[in-house]
Parts: sequence; C-alpha cells; structure tokens
Amino acid sequence: MLARPVKAALTCVVATVSLTLAATAPPAGAVDGPAPDHRDRKAMQDMATAIRVTAKYVDEATAVKDGFVRRDDCLNDPRGTGAMGYHYVKWSNWGSTDPSRPTALIYGPEKGPRGGRKLYAVEWMVSDSDQDLTTKNDRPTMFGLPFDGPMPGHWKGMPKHYDIHMWTYKDNPAGPFHNWNPAVTCPTSSHTHP
Repeated sequence: MLARPVKAALTCVVATVSLTLAATAPPAGAVDGPAPDHRDRKAMQDMATAIRVTAKYVDEATAVKDGFVRRDDCLNDPRGTGAMGYHYVKWSNWGSTDPSRPTALIYGPEKGPRGGRKLYAVEWMVSDSDQDLTTKNDRPTMFGLPFDGPMPGHWKGMPKHYDIHMWTYKDNPAGPFHNWNPAVTCPTSSHTHP
C-alpha cells in the first residue's frame, strides 16, 4: 500500500520544516521576523510542499529551463538593512498563493553548485487589487502569515503588490520570512528597491 510510505515521508518533511524553523528563528536582539506556528499543520505541509518543489532550483539552469526569467538587478534595501538578491520571475505564477507555484526564485551573487548563482529564497507575489498603497483589505496570507505590503513594484512595469519570502536556502538572521536579509549583500552597482 503506497499511502503509508507517502504519509511517512510527508511526516518526515514536516518534521524537518519544523526543525528548520526552530533553527532559523532569530536570536535574541535580532530583528524579530515573522514565523509560522509550528503547530499549524497546514502551514507546515505547505512549507514542505514549497521546499519539495523548489529544491531542484538549486541548479540555476533548471529554473531558467522551467520558465523563471532571470533579472540582473540585485535588490538592496535603501535603509541599509540587507538585500534580497536577483529575482527570477515566472510570470504565469504571478498572483499565486499555491505553495507549489512560487512567483519568483531569489538567487545571490555566491556561486551555486554548478557555477551559476546560488539559490537563497522563494517568493510569492500578488497584485494589490486597487493599486492603492494606503489600503490593505485584500492582503493575502500563506503559511499562516500575512504577506508584506502593499508596496511599489521592484522594477519598472511591476504593479503595486504584496509579497512573502521564504528563506529556505540561505539563513536569514532577521527571520525565515523577513523580506530583507542582512546576511546578503549585492555588488555596488546594484539596484536599490524604492
């Protein structure tokens, strides 16, 4: 019977996600980033799904082959609290709150396992329905957490939107779901987020 092995494997992945969250919780005195409640079974299962479907993208070439479009502007926080990195966007996933369909993969300037950029995080983006930065009545949630925003687009042509980051592949001292990572730096010629 296949159901038992699948259930056992999922249980292991959920346990791993819970341990990862506990291990990546910000230390005392760090920026207090949000984190899902480890007792929230759906949040843990959704995180396990996101990790399972994105693990293959540690190979940058696989992401490009699967339709993630590489952007060459590394995003820095204008307040100097860190950076995000390089976004690879799959426009057909724009608006998704499905853990298996992220909008973007974020790579850093470090070298990955095959010489390309190194995968740092996964991101979901959803348009702000009224394109008004002062209203928040359409804020989506994932993993039991509200998305950040609404915010202006990160680059020309990108709509005002909400987003949520999951720093699965690079430790984020600010928290595994914080949008900026103080451990990431971009080259000096990089783009600063508005």
